[in-house]
Amino acid sequence: MRRKTLFGGLLCMCFVFFIYSFFPCENGPKAYMVPKEQIKYIYDHNQKAIPYDKNMPLIFIGGMPRSGTTLMRVMLDAHPEVRCGEETRVIPRILGMRTHWQRSETEKRRLNEAGITDDVIDSAITAFMLEVIAKHGEAAPRLCNKDPFTLKSSLYLSKLFPNSKFLFMIRDGRAVVHSIISRKVTITGFDLSSYRSCLKKWNQAMESMYAQCLHVGSGHCMPVYYEQLSLHPELWMKRILEFLDLPWNSSVLHHEDFVGKPGGISLSKTEKSSDQVIRPVNIEALSRWVEHIPKQEKTDMGTIAPMLKTLGYDPSANPPDYGKPDPRVADNTMHIKQNLEFWKNREIEIMTSEKIHQRRKSNMDNEPPS
Repeated sequence: MRRKTLFGGLLCMCFVFFIYSFFPCENGPKAYMVPKEQIKYIYDHNQKAIPYDKNMPLIFIGGMPRSGTTLMRVMLDAHPEVRCGEETRVIPRILGMRTHWQRSETEKRRLNEAGITDDVIDSAITAFMLEVIAKHGEAAPRLCNKDPFTLKSSLYLSKLFPNSKFLFMIRDGRAVVHSIISRKVTITGFDLSSYRSCLKKWNQAMESMYAQCLHVGSGHCMPVYYEQLSLHPELWMKRILEFLDLPWNSSVLHHEDFVGKPGGISLSKTEKSSDQVIRPVNIEALSRWVEHIPKQEKTDMGTIAPMLKTLGYDPSANPPDYGKPDPRVADNTMHIKQNLEFWKNREIEIMTSEKIHQRRKSNMDNEPPS
């Protein structure tokens, strides 16, 4: 708890310093500094300059944790024009701080008195997020961010980054909650000893993100069902790439070939899903939850989590029928089951490899070619 408080305090101090570095105080004569717009660049491994600014078509992947956000990002990371990378963790914290300031009339008044208006905060958050997204990984023509809870702020983000697009990952809430509890995923406000409590929290979070996705509009926010992406990856990846205005590339169907390779997909040992996305797309996890939901929760499911029905799931189906997998996916699933030892060793090899844990050289250190 003390570590979280310290981290939050340091982050807040850094952000306030960031604001004051970019914007003038209100004391003294009413003179305004209007910085000249500078084009910023990141440089790829060939030293090709790639410009980045708030009007670029950023990609945001979000949804509830354990809903396929990591699978979605590694499939996109396999595309030669895209870089998502690991969760930044700081972006949702900054957005959460801003939400807190907006909800507190006292805090908002104090900020206004100090000259920290909404416009100042918006400009600072935009600049902060751009630097983090652009420089926390390798350069690429299309930059992408995967911090699941950012989609709780999709309306706000669509204002900051008008050409951005959002992939809203949706998964059966019963599977999400079972995965959160069984893998001991710590989420603020979630009681991991209670399926009922976690299902209610899932429902609340999904209600908010779903409403914002609808408000942003189908031209900028695309719901992606984890079950359907797992069952029919080629069909859904073609739809997703078309939505993102990206050319088709079959490498997105073989993300496992790029994990742990130089210039390939980087994983974080601190993310709970990293071990799973080392494997090819399969359906092993789709119905794993069925035997674990308590009897009373099964009976009350429609009342506990009404968003299940809203999203197209049958609250009374145990197990549900998600559909039949494509032949490629069925083969992948069978191969994994028949070669468990191989895939276990592959996970150990990659997750203990120094290469996968070494932070790729920051683009902050990249100098323009001479």
